[in-house]
Amino acid sequence: MTGEPTWFEIGVADVEKGRAFYGALLGWTLEAPPEGEGAVIGTPTIGGGLHGGDEGTTAMTFFRVDDLDAALEKLEELGGARTGYGSEGPPEQTKWGRLAICRDDQGSLFGLHEPGQD
Repeated sequence: MTGEPTWFEIGVADVEKGRAFYGALLGWTLEAPPEGEGAVIGTPTIGGGLHGGDEGTTAMTFFRVDDLDAALEKLEELGGARTGYGSEGPPEQTKWGRLAICRDDQGSLFGLHEPGQD
């Protein structure tokens, strides 16, 4: 379908730290790509990649989580932080669910999304 996401790419300064962070936070399997450095991110619905040498990149993807509060707690345990929208107090309920903009332990921006009840 046109407009449906088919890939996402996350840039980090250090690939191995990125693999450890996102693997622990979201339960992803990150495998070495067929060529070059980085990682191929395995998810059941969309393909993704992780590349190094891109500290604090501004590209952002929102990742679905079942429990945003638990994910934010894990985020902080892993050295990440909330920033921007949703950084103060509990995340607000929106018509799309609950959202938080975050930074990983290397400063790269991403979002977490707990969908609302339909």
